Amino acid sequence: MDRYLGTWYEIARLDHSFEEGLSRVSAEYELKEDGSIVVTNRGYDASEGQWSEAEGHAVFVDDRKSGHLKVSFFGPFYSSYVVFELDQQGYDYAYITGYNRDYLWFLSRTPTVSDAQMANFRDRARAEGFDLSELIVVDQSAVESPVEGTVEGSVESSQKP
Repeated sequence: MDRYLGTWYEIARLDHSFEEGLSRVSAEYELKEDGSIVVTNRGYDASEGQWSEAEGHAVFVDDRKSGHLKVSFFGPFYSSYVVFELDQQGYDYAYITGYNRDYLWFLSRTPTVSDAQMANFRDRARAEGFDLSELIVVDQSAVESPVEGTVEGSVESSQKP
C-alpha cells in the first residue's frame, strides 16, 4: 500500500458523469493515521476554464495487499475500486475498475505513456471484457495559468480511438 500512495495521472478512462469533460486528471492518495486513504482527484474543465477538485475517502475491503478498496466521494455511498493490474516492479502503472466493470481507468506515475504501454492496456482491458469503443485518452497537456503566465499540467493530447 505504501508504494501506491502519491500522485497518479489518468491516461485513459471510460467516461462517466463525475469526470465528464475533464482533462489533465490526476489523483493523489494519502494515508491517514486511522489507516484509511484520502483520495484527491483533480481535473481541468476547459468549458469553465477552471480546475475541479473532489476529495474522497477510501478503505480496504479485505487486507491492505488485496488491491480492493471502497471509495466514497459522496457521503455514505461507496463504490468499489479494484486494481486488476499493477506494475509490480516500479508501481509505474495501474489498471482500475469497479465491481461491475462500469468503470475503467489506466493510471500512470507519469502524465504520458508509450504506444506500447497503451497497447498493453487496451489488450488487457479487452481480455477482461471491456468495450473500448468509448475509451477516452486523457489530455495531459499543460494549461496556461492566468497568474503571471505560469503553466500547470503536463503533456499529451485528448483523443478517442
